[in-house]
Amino acid sequence: MLVAVLYTCSQLLLVSPSMPLGWDETVYASQVSAHVPAEFFSAPRSRGITLLVAPVALLTHSTVALRVCLSVLSGLGLLLALLAWRRVRDTRVLALAGGLFATLWVTEYYGPQAMPNLWIAFGGLAAVGCLLDALRRPAARAPLLGLASALAVAALMRPSDAAFLALPLLVVSLLRRRLWLLLATCGGFLLGSAEWIVEAYVRFGGIGGRLHASSLNEGGLGLHWAVGDALRSLDGPILCRPCTVGWNHKPLELTVWWLLLPVLVVVGVLVERRAGRRGDALLPSLLPAWCGFSVACPYLFMIDYSAPRFLLPAYALLLVPAAALLARLAATAARRRRPWMLLVLGLALVLQLAGQYSQLVPEVAYTVASRADQPYAVPQLARLGLTGTCLLTGEDAEPMGYFTGCRAVEIDGNDANTTTAQLVREATREPTALLLYPGDAVPAYARHWTMHIVTGRSGQANYLVYRP
Repeated sequence: MLVAVLYTCSQLLLVSPSMPLGWDETVYASQVSAHVPAEFFSAPRSRGITLLVAPVALLTHSTVALRVCLSVLSGLGLLLALLAWRRVRDTRVLALAGGLFATLWVTEYYGPQAMPNLWIAFGGLAAVGCLLDALRRPAARAPLLGLASALAVAALMRPSDAAFLALPLLVVSLLRRRLWLLLATCGGFLLGSAEWIVEAYVRFGGIGGRLHASSLNEGGLGLHWAVGDALRSLDGPILCRPCTVGWNHKPLELTVWWLLLPVLVVVGVLVERRAGRRGDALLPSLLPAWCGFSVACPYLFMIDYSAPRFLLPAYALLLVPAAALLARLAATAARRRRPWMLLVLGLALVLQLAGQYSQLVPEVAYTVASRADQPYAVPQLARLGLTGTCLLTGEDAEPMGYFTGCRAVEIDGNDANTTTAQLVREATREPTALLLYPGDAVPAYARHWTMHIVTGRSGQANYLVYRP
């Protein structure tokens, strides 16, 4: 519990609750907000995050309220995920694994944000713990309910990730010939995916149509070597698409930790096996490692871009066997009276924490600064008649639509949901604006529109607003 409380407190302290919502967050929140129209919901998205933020988004438009609520809920999510392991792993191992995961800069950064990856991580961690608990207590029903619920949460957030998470669990259930485990795994996944499946038939003509649309939106899913992209994006940008940033990571500890984690996991499993653990006794190390690598596969080998948040579910699972190894090393050092080994382990953990927080602080500062001009632009847009019933397109149309109450549309790109002809037609019926950054080329349909300058806090031009 202490780890979860500290996780929530550190978010409130280090990740500004007033940080404006990002583009994806406005899409999720707008679906249930009573204050703004729903933005276009593309094929790859799932409604889990929308359901999570619904109680707050329905009541208030306050970003601070949403961030504080998500900080508290993410701390609770971490606690519940760790509690699923309480009969499987030693408390010290769980505290270390939870602490290592909670102090990753990307875990802290996304704790108060309306994004799905962290919640898939909590669901995956809880699901594996519940399955292991069910294997140890065949007559108990609580682990089965926990397994189904945890997988349902993960599938609500993103069915594709939940499928890769569930595959090893299904294999274990079949090998152990445990019908109730198999039913809980399949039932939880199907329950969480039900809304996605229904929406696939309503909006995309079926599951195949939605998967095809999702693949197009993601740039074409297939075999892609994205390991290099994942390495390059360790310290940002938060979306590396296309991933052309360099390899000059600062701090270096981020890269070292990322490369060292798979080694710690493999060594941890081998040490457990060498200690005489076989079969079910080895699963507390082997299964989270297997599920962690499985859920990482689509983001390492099936897409051609990356983002630091994509691997959060893998980190949550892989840190369990890694923490078990570190705890074993510390116990061995204490038993054999080798203070130098304890000193080395302590120093490594301190460097890890320092590296993560030295990345978190500037990342938050950059995000706050880069989004601060968006709310500042709202009253200027209102003076142009862009508030309430209106239409926005172009740069930052989605977040600006959320702040102004306008409807956002796109005529090109991954989230295109209208055509130029439809946009021009609608511009004759309601206040419409094209938002461009200074220096952007003006599309042909807007070249005869009137340009207005919207400034940022510095007084410099932030947007060029074209009105018919």
